[in-house]
Amino acid sequence: SVVCVSVWVVSVEPVQESRLNPDPIPLLSVTPLPPFSRCTVPRLKRSVVGCLPVLYWLPRYSIWDYGMPDLISGISVGIMHLPQGMAYALLASLPPVFGLYTSLYPALVYFFFGTSRHISIGTFAVLSIMVGSVTERLAPDRNFLVMLNGTNLTEVNITARDSYRVQVAAATTVLGGLIQVVLGLVKFGFVGTYLSEPLVRAYTTAAAAHAVVAVIAQLFGLSTTRFSGPLSLVYTLVEVCSKLPQTHLPTLAVSGVSMVFLIAAKEINSAISARLPVPIPVELITIVAATVISSYTYLNGNYTISVVGEIPSGLAAPRLPDASLFKEVMGDAFALAIVGYAISISLGKTFALKHGYKVDSNQELVALGLSNAVGGFFQCYAVCSSMSRSLIQESTGGKTQMAGMASAVIVLVTVLKLGPLFQELPKAVLAAIVFVNLKGMFKQYYDIITLWRSSKVDLVVWLVTWVSTLLFNLDMGLGASITFAVLTVIFRTQLPKYSVLGHVPGTELYLDMETHREVREVPGITIFHSSATVYFANADLYLEALKGKSGLDISKMIIYKRRQEAKQRRRDKRAERRARREAKRQKHALRAPEQKPGVFSVEEAAGHWKEPGGGDGDKEESLGDDQRDWCGRENGTVFVMPTTPRTPDDQCSWEYLKGSKDPDCATLGAMSELQDGDTTTLGSSSEDTLSRELDKVSLGSLGKWTWDIHSIILDLSTANFIDTVAIKTMRNIFHDFGEIDVTVYMAGCQMSVVEQLELGGFFSESITKGRLFATVHDAVLHCLGHQGTSTPSYEYSLVRDVHVYSSIEDTIWKTVYCFEQMNHVCKYVIAGDAVQHQTLRTLTEV
Repeated sequence: SVVCVSVWVVSVEPVQESRLNPDPIPLLSVTPLPPFSRCTVPRLKRSVVGCLPVLYWLPRYSIWDYGMPDLISGISVGIMHLPQGMAYALLASLPPVFGLYTSLYPALVYFFFGTSRHISIGTFAVLSIMVGSVTERLAPDRNFLVMLNGTNLTEVNITARDSYRVQVAAATTVLGGLIQVVLGLVKFGFVGTYLSEPLVRAYTTAAAAHAVVAVIAQLFGLSTTRFSGPLSLVYTLVEVCSKLPQTHLPTLAVSGVSMVFLIAAKEINSAISARLPVPIPVELITIVAATVISSYTYLNGNYTISVVGEIPSGLAAPRLPDASLFKEVMGDAFALAIVGYAISISLGKTFALKHGYKVDSNQELVALGLSNAVGGFFQCYAVCSSMSRSLIQESTGGKTQMAGMASAVIVLVTVLKLGPLFQELPKAVLAAIVFVNLKGMFKQYYDIITLWRSSKVDLVVWLVTWVSTLLFNLDMGLGASITFAVLTVIFRTQLPKYSVLGHVPGTELYLDMETHREVREVPGITIFHSSATVYFANADLYLEALKGKSGLDISKMIIYKRRQEAKQRRRDKRAERRARREAKRQKHALRAPEQKPGVFSVEEAAGHWKEPGGGDGDKEESLGDDQRDWCGRENGTVFVMPTTPRTPDDQCSWEYLKGSKDPDCATLGAMSELQDGDTTTLGSSSEDTLSRELDKVSLGSLGKWTWDIHSIILDLSTANFIDTVAIKTMRNIFHDFGEIDVTVYMAGCQMSVVEQLELGGFFSESITKGRLFATVHDAVLHCLGHQGTSTPSYEYSLVRDVHVYSSIEDTIWKTVYCFEQMNHVCKYVIAGDAVQHQTLRTLTEV
């Protein structure tokens, strides 16, 4: 039921004071909510039709167009329901009549709630074997052994065992149906997408192997114990092989004849199917013939061949499931819910795509859940769509779900009136039907060859799913398979392909330079591309790949730069201290010129070094005296020596050296701290030295590294989200490359990514939104224009390109780039909500 409530907001607002009444009067104002929050008749109708799709297509149903095709299709599918229902009940370790119940009630429920027109809901081999694993685990034969009267022998109480197994199967089915309904109501229909096609096909192939091992005992007439848990398939197969000498030959003969007849008849049916209006009901003919032969030859009494036994007439009354079993079958019920939905939705979407209609995944999950939940109250076990019956329903001309209703009527008539006629049907015939029907699943082993040629990763998923399902139980195998499939996705996103893009001449395309020969490198620009989004699992790898592709070892370069800046600061501090001491000495010398200075004066000492116009002999004599004078007036380990002669305006350059007492020994190569140029050249004026500022050290000026990259463009077109770890990594990339004078830009960011960057505090004064560009080509044009130069070898086909940029705020900024033949750039920025064509043409002409 749908309840619609129209909500109105009632607010009390005081009005302004009036002249007559100074007290404010409260005024009731009724404000309706927006239209989307109110209930209307069309919205109510859409909600009801969405919950009950039968109300949409049944009033439009045309008996003349669809009646006869649906009837023929329904009869054909109903005939298949009879043998498959009873046969698959053996896989579930249940009496055959419960397979007929399972073919009846769920199909009726799906008629009202389903959206697919061609799938046939009922028993399926994979789900039957999964239910059988649960019933065998919770109700093994050893729990129902009874003593024979007057003897020490024991036998299995089959009646009590089957009754409890029916309760277990019903509880598992109801719980699985409730899980499906809840997932559908919360719009969790996309859960089936996590089961990829290779995974589902490998899982069903392995489940077919479980089914073969389960019925092989029936084919050979053996009495074996069905194991559960890990390696249950291996244990069961070992027990069957150990009991092969005890094979019941009459049962083996019946199985062999039935299998030969079924295989031959199916092959003939496939060969002449194009000439027949409906396929030949081979399975129904087989069970009818086997029942007649068994009744007249008394196979059960004369040859002790096991038969179906008593099939009660009529319908069983509904019963509440045993809720105490829910906690024991929770995992199995969840596995049944997921696998059944995945199989049904894959078939439904296949037929919908072929016939041009839409299947609602969430409504399908609800419909399948209701089919299981309601069916569980009538002692049914888990159902889903059957591939063989669905193909028959579609190929015989079925148009709507009315074909499913017709097939349910066939099963209903059989349960009410014809059930007792199949009491003498040998179980070996049903086992042969199961074995032959699994042929289609065995053909899926060809997937190995196909996947080997197309995708090695999908092949690994297929093999891991197959092996895990075989070795573990079906529920544990499904969990292991899904986990491995998700890990492959994580590994592929964690280890994507990183590449450097180049420009395709004459276009605005940028492709991988390693795989495309026609692309050309953009001079001075590195365009870095990742095939996957950037998030916490691959953020560090993204940074390392960027360093490798750009050829810049950022870590070493920044460390080297830090060391050089630290050395430069130490040198400047020493120079300042020396300059202050020298200024202090000069000031003291001016105050006491008659005293012999304890701290020598630079200007005074320089006066004796060389006078203008002096001869060579005087120079050498003066030089010798001065050198002796210098040696006697040392200042610790710092020596001040003139590097240039005094100029006519009394200016002289001095060099401060750090070393031993002998100035001749104080060379640059003799000290490790001076190897990087630990010299300071000062003028005679100390004020110039004191006013000197520390310039920023550039790695290019240091001469250790040279590169021709001035810009890096990060192509983020493949990123659909970005987390906090990736935001920090991007911020570090902008900062680190900025340290070496390389500007970083982003291109191709989706709107959601930009919003996440804003929320993560990525943008700042140093990293503005001007670093964002709509395409890589726009970023390249900006980088070339920002540098102010162009490269003759890099030509663009478009002389004038007009690019419109849309910023994150409300304002739209348009940037027009005009590239002229004289290799210079003219840039015009226009702000506003729109740019008229005339304005653009005028700017282009200018």
